[in-house]
Amino acid sequence: MKIIFMGTPDFAVPCLKALIDDGNEIAAVFTQPDKPKGRGYAMTPPPVKVCAQEHSIQVYQPATLKDGEALGIISGIAPEMIVVVAYGKILPKEILDLPKYGCVNVHASLLPMYRGAAPIQWAVLDGQKKTGVTTMYMDVGLDTGDMLMKAELEIGENETADELHDRLSQAGAELIVKTVHAAAEGKLVREKQDDSKSCYASMLTKEMSRIDFGRTASEVHNKVRGLNSWPGASATFGGKRIKIHRTIVRNESGQPGEVLSLEPLIVACGEGSVELTEVQPEGKKRMPAAAFVNGLHCSSPKDLRFE
Repeated sequence: MKIIFMGTPDFAVPCLKALIDDGNEIAAVFTQPDKPKGRGYAMTPPPVKVCAQEHSIQVYQPATLKDGEALGIISGIAPEMIVVVAYGKILPKEILDLPKYGCVNVHASLLPMYRGAAPIQWAVLDGQKKTGVTTMYMDVGLDTGDMLMKAELEIGENETADELHDRLSQAGAELIVKTVHAAAEGKLVREKQDDSKSCYASMLTKEMSRIDFGRTASEVHNKVRGLNSWPGASATFGGKRIKIHRTIVRNESGQPGEVLSLEPLIVACGEGSVELTEVQPEGKKRMPAAAFVNGLHCSSPKDLRFE
């Protein structure tokens, strides 16, 4: 099938690769403009652009899709389908209406749950036991189009959002290939979303990082998992900020924030406790909690606490 692919971050790359490997004609790739990154603010191409160039695919990086220029390019290419995966721009109706087989989006949730920008992270933050990917026809709303196919995944008890991201990106790659095949064979079945069952997965912010140990152990654990790796969960210890990268739910009890044990490092929550297994003290690299404890040169947890 002749396809225009629109996507930007790492999550979209497996989908692009899968469509290429499946023998589809990727006539062009649209992605976000290069952005400055790192200490030197070097202009860095999006992962999808890198992948496209490796396969000698024409890349377009318009700052907007609303001025008619992109519409002209897409009209000239005349794709049978536009596949959109985490592109980061809203497609005007004129573009949505162009392809014979429509514009199909790969979304990292089981719609209508978790529409929006951060569905993977919010599924973990909310303590969901399962999630998945959905292919859908795009419309002018935000992730509101008719659903096509789904793939469901279980979320591991200690799985982080980053780890889930990688699994979902692979599941999305498999699902978009199946969706393209079904479209070509005229076998796609549209299913309208039930808006009453929807929820919105808003963008994450740095302000979300602070851990409240007054919450339950499960809530603290889910926050650590859901904000991994950005913006990360953090607390204050000894007057300094410390990032907490990994935890395990425990049953010990105490005053919220109180250090109950050093070996292993266990901190009390409002209900239950969490074992800290990987941390990152301010100005240092991430490390096992045991290494952090060794650096404290302290034999007793008495009077030690996280705020």
